[in-house]
Amino acid sequence: MELNLILRRPAQFAPVLSGLLLGTALQLQQPALWSLAAYGCCVAAAVLLWCCAAMGGCTRLARAALAALALALASGGLCGWRAALFQTQALPGALEGADIVLEGRVAAMPQPSEEGVRFRFDTLQASVAGHEVRVPPSILLSWYNGFATASQVLQTAPRSLAPVRAGERWRFTVRLRAPHGSSNPLGFDYELWLWEQGLQATGQVRAAHGEAAPLRLGQGWRYPVERARQAVRDTVFAHVGDARSAGVLAALIVGDQNAIAQQDWELYRATGVAHLMSISGLHITMFSWVAALVCGSLWRRSSRLCLVCPAPHAGLLGGAALAAGYALFSGWGVPAQRTVCMLLVAALLRLSGRLWPWQRIWLTACAAVLLLDPWAMLQAGFWLSFVAVGVLCAVGSASAAQCGPDASPGRRLRGHLMSQLRQQWVLTLALTPLTLLLFNEVSLVGFVANALAIPWVTALVTPLAMGGVLLPLLWTPAAWALELLHAGLGLLASWPQATVSAASPPLWAAAAAVAGGALLAARLPWGLRCAGLPMMLPALLWQPPRPIAGEFELLAADVGQGNAVLIRTATRTMLYDSGPRLGRSADAGQRVLAPLLRARGDRLDLLLVSHRDADHAGGAATVLKAHPQAGLLASIEETHPLQALRPARRCAAGQRWRWDGVDFEILHPQESDYQAGAKPNTLSCVLRIASAGQTALLAGDIEKAQEAKLVQSGAAIAADVLLVPHHGSKTSSSADFLDAVHPHIGLLQAGYRNRFGHPAPAVLARYRERGIQVFDSPHCGAALWVSVQPRKVLCHREAQRRYWHHLLAPPTSAP
Repeated sequence: MELNLILRRPAQFAPVLSGLLLGTALQLQQPALWSLAAYGCCVAAAVLLWCCAAMGGCTRLARAALAALALALASGGLCGWRAALFQTQALPGALEGADIVLEGRVAAMPQPSEEGVRFRFDTLQASVAGHEVRVPPSILLSWYNGFATASQVLQTAPRSLAPVRAGERWRFTVRLRAPHGSSNPLGFDYELWLWEQGLQATGQVRAAHGEAAPLRLGQGWRYPVERARQAVRDTVFAHVGDARSAGVLAALIVGDQNAIAQQDWELYRATGVAHLMSISGLHITMFSWVAALVCGSLWRRSSRLCLVCPAPHAGLLGGAALAAGYALFSGWGVPAQRTVCMLLVAALLRLSGRLWPWQRIWLTACAAVLLLDPWAMLQAGFWLSFVAVGVLCAVGSASAAQCGPDASPGRRLRGHLMSQLRQQWVLTLALTPLTLLLFNEVSLVGFVANALAIPWVTALVTPLAMGGVLLPLLWTPAAWALELLHAGLGLLASWPQATVSAASPPLWAAAAAVAGGALLAARLPWGLRCAGLPMMLPALLWQPPRPIAGEFELLAADVGQGNAVLIRTATRTMLYDSGPRLGRSADAGQRVLAPLLRARGDRLDLLLVSHRDADHAGGAATVLKAHPQAGLLASIEETHPLQALRPARRCAAGQRWRWDGVDFEILHPQESDYQAGAKPNTLSCVLRIASAGQTALLAGDIEKAQEAKLVQSGAAIAADVLLVPHHGSKTSSSADFLDAVHPHIGLLQAGYRNRFGHPAPAVLARYRERGIQVFDSPHCGAALWVSVQPRKVLCHREAQRRYWHHLLAPPTSAP
């Protein structure tokens, strides 16, 4: 009884429920999982503590503390228990790379692209050479049409694929691998995304000559929601001629954010309206309101039904239920979960005649989302969604008095508009620090863009898009409205300094900035609110530490099968190579390097592209567009597409420059090496970097002939750290070259289980024989080496390890 009274008190309810959030947050920091028994003990201890709190015999504050601790143990234990159970379904290592015959069903709406199609596949049977094997119950399959990617080269001409639909049963020959993604500072965690989606393996459909062709076995009744979503999405694209508008409409109706073109995402981010172009809480709330009105109106038509349940209650329940159904139909994202939880709590409170403060409803919805999906706490959308709603609830409507029943229609309209503008302004103030923390970028035109786009999208585009499900003709005016919106947003995005970026601050500065933004947005006297400004300054002005004068550092980014090394001195930044192209519309510059440079607060001075191969120059265009001030040094030909974007200066042996007391020198190629028919690898720009005491050698893709030429020329190639030539290919790293360089450390950039077999075992053996410690990107992730600590390499994958990350066996080249 006493514990029930505690939970009813707003002042004590929040700390108790915060224990649930704390327990989940702590469990998500674990580098490795405990045993199932250990998590079971946590839950048992939570039950015991809860019973102690309920029995009484201590102060109210002590009971609240016991209840909070019990919830922390329970939430952490349950989250860990779920994770440990899920981890038992991992793909056995022996099956990676094997040809597996899979039979199962397409479990979600497929995601088509220019390269092929990607879809979730629930397995029913799996066999290798006729013997049944165990594979994870859900995997992510890709079926390519022949296009070249970073780890697969074009082997056949692009081919048309058989259409794949949700619910269909298929038999495929596939090659699977464990979830493995890039591991970079402040980068996207692909392995976490797969974990949260319930996927324990990824794979590629094999459809080459001589292999069993994919076979459709039939269409079943399962996955009706996904089948309906795909049908609506396909209908949108069939009726709307403009593919860009059709993609946005599909995102607004069924939550398919992958349908939005990359150029549109860039436009939305630059103007701060990306939150509107998916199923947001605002859309679901609007849908619930309309559904409640319709349900209540229909219910009133039957007097018998009204005797059973009052029409207002029926409308409320119907609106909440239909909103939950729409949230499921739209993909059940975090904003949808949050909105449904809050709507259900509000509906139940109203039906029971109780009144909760908004803080309790807000915390209850937050706890419900985390109970359903604890890993949502690591999503940017979780924090943006809940913080935005919390700010709006805290601020309330400042013009309520102006909109009373006695006010004139003009005054009511004026008051409503001022209220909306004030809420948008307060939301902008509150979310700017959080947006900078999460994305290292914020739109300066976001307030104006949102003030125009929110009513346009909410009152016009979204109703037309949803109405088009019943009357497809409505999609045409919806597309016209989107085109007008894009035109207006394009004008705003073209303004100078439409967006600003800032380096990612430390946790203390970020927390202070978010608190400062909340204080600015609070309904307090301006004297108190202005105290939030100095709280935000450390995060806004933060600059990550750089090497001291005369020293330098190398960061070998994890870009998969390609090279990209970030070089920093005291005041200058250089990028050696730009990683691979990842598809027709994606590259390492967009996915890894541009966000990495932004998060580290780096302004690029020079991009050196060692040679023209796509795994070295693939992300150059994106990097150069993001850094218009950067120079370009390369061995590319005059007709290369990069020349049109930024004229390149040809790299040649003998070129030297000095930055902040650090010497840079090009050792290869010679001017005479630029001859017709020369292989791109033979023209790789070899860069030597030297401080007063340490030296690094970045060798590109030179092969044994170029290595021998460098050794025989007497060039100063001795170095403490070596970027392993050609990703550890057997065509490079000759014994004479390694003896001449004599490095202590080798940085090896290669893709996990790449099709080229890099690095070659014989090459790793040569490094091991010479006591050279090799750090490869699949095991290490991004590797940081600093000249003041020449024998140490910081591996991002190890430093930031979490239990959902793929754990590889130790590198075979470790001495």
